[in-house]
Amino acid sequence: MSANIETLLFPTPLLMTGGLPLRVQMRERLLTAIGSGLLKPGDRLPTMRALSVHLQVDLNTVQRAYAELERLGAIETFRARGSFVSNHPPQPDPGLREREVMDLAASTIARSHALGLEPDHVLQAMKTLLESSSSIAPVSGAGKGQL
Repeated sequence: MSANIETLLFPTPLLMTGGLPLRVQMRERLLTAIGSGLLKPGDRLPTMRALSVHLQVDLNTVQRAYAELERLGAIETFRARGSFVSNHPPQPDPGLREREVMDLAASTIARSHALGLEPDHVLQAMKTLLESSSSIAPVSGAGKGQL
């Protein structure tokens, strides 16, 4: 993929303030990379140690983010080989999927408030992106991470 996958996946630092835990920010960025196709099934993720150094966060924080991704079925970790994007993305049940959608919406609203943005402005930007995404590769499987 890239000689420096950490920089590709995390070009900007995590927000140390704003209320969203660092492990959640990492998880969401990785899920976004998977859902957008930047990371494809079978792609190797950065080592936990390399990501910890790149993001300047505690190794335990990265381990927790990877563990959550593994529980979601978005990644698979193999001893002495590393962590990889899952070849078999999870298929959540409809009830869980609806709860995840509502949680994501609530999180987006809370984050927009924390950043001083108007949620309606964020919603309009999302609509614009969705309309233009028909000419871009589909972001099917944002459900890969059960967003």
